[in-house]
Amino acid sequence: MSDDYEHDELDDIGFAPVEHTVERLALLTLEEAHGLLRLLRAVARQDGPVSPEADRLVRELAARIPSEN
Repeated sequence: MSDDYEHDELDDIGFAPVEHTVERLALLTLEEAHGLLRLLRAVARQDGPVSPEADRLVRELAARIPSEN
């Protein structure tokens, strides 16, 4: 499966802005994890070429994070 990002250099990718004195965390916050889970669920429901992989990742992520409730 090709994601069409092979040609991108990491230095050219527009990461979210942070102050240069702030170190990025290696882990997602719980809020970020739930946002990613919502996004993956939306992709999985679209029944496109990446839907099965999105569905698999939804199950994996949901098993590893506490629920929002």
